[in-house]
Amino acid sequence: MIQQTTTTPVPGQLIVNVEDVSMLNGLKKAISMLRGVTKITISRRKPLSDYERSIRDLEAGNVREFGSVDDYFKSMGV
Repeated sequence: MIQQTTTTPVPGQLIVNVEDVSMLNGLKKAISMLRGVTKITISRRKPLSDYERSIRDLEAGNVREFGSVDDYFKSMGV
């Protein structure tokens, strides 16, 4: 006798970034019409803090180090 096993489908997640926030309600309605959609959450991204912006600049290599204030001004051509 062959024993059959069934597995419960694992829920997935779809993240969509939209530049024009006026589209959010229409997208929510359209996606909710799809079979199998169980939950839709709209999340608005909060602005980056100064600390987060500094970390991104550091990671992108946009931060330079100077030995002194005079060196900084020399690099600026002052």
